[in-house]
Amino acid sequence: MAKTPYDTDLDRNAANFQSLTPLSFLERAASVFPDHTAIIHGKLRRSYAEFYARARRLGSALARHGIKRGDTVSAVLANTPAMLEVHYGVPMASAVLNTINTRLDAATIAFILDHGEAKVLITDREFSKAVKEALAICKAKPLVIDYDDAEFTGAGERIGTIEYEDFIKGGDAEFAWTMPGDEWDAIALNYTSGTTGDPKGVVYHHRGAYLMAIGNVMSCTIGRHPMYLWTLPMFHCNGWCYPWTISAVAGTHVCLRWVRAPLMYDAIATHKVTHLCGAPIVMAALLNAPAAEKKPLPHKVEFVTAAAPPPEAVLAAMKEAGFNVTHVYGLTETYGPATVNEWHSAWNALPSAEQAAKKARQGVRLVPLDALDVFDPETMQPVPRDGETLGEVMFRGNVVMKGYLKNKSATEKSFAGGWFHSGDLGVRYPDGYIQLKDRSKDIIISGGENISSIEVEDALYKHPAVQAAAVVAKPDDKWGETPCAFVELKPGQSASAEDLLAWCKKNLAGYKVPRYVVFAELPKTSTGKIQKYKLREMAKVM
Repeated sequence: MAKTPYDTDLDRNAANFQSLTPLSFLERAASVFPDHTAIIHGKLRRSYAEFYARARRLGSALARHGIKRGDTVSAVLANTPAMLEVHYGVPMASAVLNTINTRLDAATIAFILDHGEAKVLITDREFSKAVKEALAICKAKPLVIDYDDAEFTGAGERIGTIEYEDFIKGGDAEFAWTMPGDEWDAIALNYTSGTTGDPKGVVYHHRGAYLMAIGNVMSCTIGRHPMYLWTLPMFHCNGWCYPWTISAVAGTHVCLRWVRAPLMYDAIATHKVTHLCGAPIVMAALLNAPAAEKKPLPHKVEFVTAAAPPPEAVLAAMKEAGFNVTHVYGLTETYGPATVNEWHSAWNALPSAEQAAKKARQGVRLVPLDALDVFDPETMQPVPRDGETLGEVMFRGNVVMKGYLKNKSATEKSFAGGWFHSGDLGVRYPDGYIQLKDRSKDIIISGGENISSIEVEDALYKHPAVQAAAVVAKPDDKWGETPCAFVELKPGQSASAEDLLAWCKKNLAGYKVPRYVVFAELPKTSTGKIQKYKLREMAKVM
């Protein structure tokens, strides 16, 4: 590239360039608002000055233990103050934070510890059984640090060599941590669900974490000093980067160890919560709670939801209950949500059903994302913006992962053509908004016709007795595949299979109506996602 006058004697230097890192958010909050409450957990209150000092102690203690750039520090923790501290203290030691799903089985935890080559493991006593079994079978031999949460009074044993508080006491509250030498350095390692084999290790960098944290502020109506309730697991995509987002605006992290309706309502009422995030299952818990457990909302509460597209009926009910729902969408590989349903004021005049339909769309790219489109994966050409033509949703930009750890072939395949391939099928509307129609593996092809399982589920959710629904393909000798619906009913409600089939016939084309309805508790991940692969296996043997 030819040089211009602007390339001569105008170089990066210490005065005009620093690597982007979300670690700077905590340092700034502690400097500007040292006495502002940063963390609430039960009876515990910590200021930003205390939060920053403890994170520095952790970073210092890890460094003294020999942790260095590129080392992995794993954590099996609930949404507790320690989980917030590791999001800063671990990268302050130039290490990479690996937050592990607390509901995984021992074999999967062992795989993650080995694959990530964990040097340190910080684990909550509640999860000691599975972690102890994992440590017995894995090759990695990390330093194991126990975390005793005062809010946990259940069973569980200490399995480590030192307790968390004792460990950080050995650190320096004035630890002179340094900014990453390169913002491309890894900051976090997150593992995919691994429903079709071993989970893949998704690597985040400091630059992406910084930009996504800022993108959350801009896209999700977050002002200064929000009260944020932790219902989204922080082990899931690093809590969509909100451990860094909330500190950027000097907000208060309200920790919640267990996501239960009465606990959520109590926290919202007591602490005047302004924001929370969660999957549709969290919305269902709030909406379906007994009247005795509900409390009046102190104001309109912003609820950011992702996972499966929220059914229109649920979105409408949330609005009536006093929650303003913002629909986002993304994957582990995009630091969590990378699109947002940007709301237009003109849509407020639409009938409630039409508003709900607008909210069900996944929307447009977040500010930090460079590009979002729906492509024909074979030709890599954008599909028509007609709201009907199916294609694969693809992403490009700074909030897309570095790649999969130790998996070059999977990384190259996911980035083919210069775009990240999501594996999600969707459409794009004339206004540029996208809407998911299915995962590529979840589309049902019956008699040559494509059936969106999401469309069928949406029809089922509109039935007043349905609490949760999932539709999968069941093998069929005549049609190849046919829709099979698994349904959970609301407490105290009743409906027969015939009732639901009749309902679907009124709301769907005939070929889309399920041929089977099964009433059962739906298997879900710890983040509320329905595990359709399990339902597909069940449907095969019915």
